[in-house]
Amino acid sequence: MTRRAIVIGAGFGGLALAIRLQSAGVVTIIVEARDQPGGRAYHWKRHGFTFDAGPTVITDPPCLQELWALSGQDMATDVDLVPVMPFYRLNWPDGTNFDYSNDEAALRAEIAKLHPDDVAGYDRFLEYSKGVYEQGYVKLGAVAFLDFASMIKAAPALMKYQAWRSVYSIVSSYVQDERLRQALSFHSLLVGGNPMTTSAIYALIHTIEKQGGVWFARGGTNALVAGMVRLFERLGGTLRLGDPVVKIETLGDLATGVTTASGWHGDADMVACNGDLMHSYKALLADHPRGAKVAKSLARKRWSPSLFVAHFGVKGDYPDIAHHSILFGPRYKGLLDDIYKNGVVPDDFSLYLHHPSATDPGMAPPGHASFYALAPVAHLGKAQADWDGEFGEKFADAILEEVERRVLPGLRANLVTRFHYTPADFGRDLSAHLGSAFSLEPLLWQSAWFRAHNRDDVIDNLYFVGAGTHPGAGIPGVVGSAKATAALMLGTLD
Repeated sequence: MTRRAIVIGAGFGGLALAIRLQSAGVVTIIVEARDQPGGRAYHWKRHGFTFDAGPTVITDPPCLQELWALSGQDMATDVDLVPVMPFYRLNWPDGTNFDYSNDEAALRAEIAKLHPDDVAGYDRFLEYSKGVYEQGYVKLGAVAFLDFASMIKAAPALMKYQAWRSVYSIVSSYVQDERLRQALSFHSLLVGGNPMTTSAIYALIHTIEKQGGVWFARGGTNALVAGMVRLFERLGGTLRLGDPVVKIETLGDLATGVTTASGWHGDADMVACNGDLMHSYKALLADHPRGAKVAKSLARKRWSPSLFVAHFGVKGDYPDIAHHSILFGPRYKGLLDDIYKNGVVPDDFSLYLHHPSATDPGMAPPGHASFYALAPVAHLGKAQADWDGEFGEKFADAILEEVERRVLPGLRANLVTRFHYTPADFGRDLSAHLGSAFSLEPLLWQSAWFRAHNRDDVIDNLYFVGAGTHPGAGIPGVVGSAKATAALMLGTLD
């Protein structure tokens, strides 16, 4: 008998899950609150420029290609992935540049430029990263941790790699130069983790990038989202946009469907949430005892920080500015403390500068360039700032001034369009608890079984997918969570 599933949210996790379900013959409807699919991978078109909200770093293409292969199709039919090289250009206030890539000779030359003795240390770090990649990503990245026994089973491997230590601590045990320590530890920030506290297991990101490269979807990350939607709809799936779910309907301890703001009701044998965890439990399950109980537990957890993103389009071509740049500030640990602990919005920020027209000129009008500059900032529970008012405007001005001073002379004189996206916007547009950009902070005691389970412990036909579940944020992470959740959901068909 044909089963029906409803997936709440059309982010990468929700789309990947829906594709897996529809490929397996489950009639699937995705219900999305916003006017476009993508979730955090939203986009805007303004004055001929295309601006991706993020994420913008695509790694491990096979995890995406697998979604097409499930139905014997080829991802290249819908998405054109272009390699990015270097992966990132790292820049420090003293003017030092470091091109980070998987070109072995070039990378070793860059390391030797900073500290010759660290070349051998890097080789040892690489072996460590390969080990945690094998254990943490290949073996466990798409496995659902539903009981504590599954965590105990995984524990020996995690302990072997000193999972209790931080990424920065592990990196520092292999290399001496402080700039190189930052270069090899900043990756956890891309999934919402503090390099000083996030489990060393996240050093596996280095190997994911090294083995699979860093890619960009021609047309922007939104083009990858659009390709996933085309695949889903070809398979017979239905995408419902611009109609937020307001309630997950239940009968006892069984989810029976959803009701949306427009009054539409959909019945389902299975319901999966790709939305914010707190919103899902506190608001969508407000009429079930499970909702309040889990929301109370989630309120005690540590949530990842938010982001402030300044988007801008400028006149001119900038071939010397890499696709991805990391502009480190004068502080590293102190800045991270302000973001994760102190709730201080700093004025000596570090920035991730995204320049997509470096790879795809079509992201901007001819003779122009598209950029965004992203600053990690404390979430709304720590930093009470007037993001919607004068403070937000001044913060955006300060970011543009820093980008102009460091890498893009004449930026403000050549501006064509600009706007910014703040922690308050994350809260409004995505119902993100505290405006968090990455859901739960990726700490050891908030990982695997300690993270939100892919299937609710009480309502056993209610499932979760996305950044708040195992293995966490980032495109490979949420696509991996979809694989784990789909395995659970499809198991109910036996």
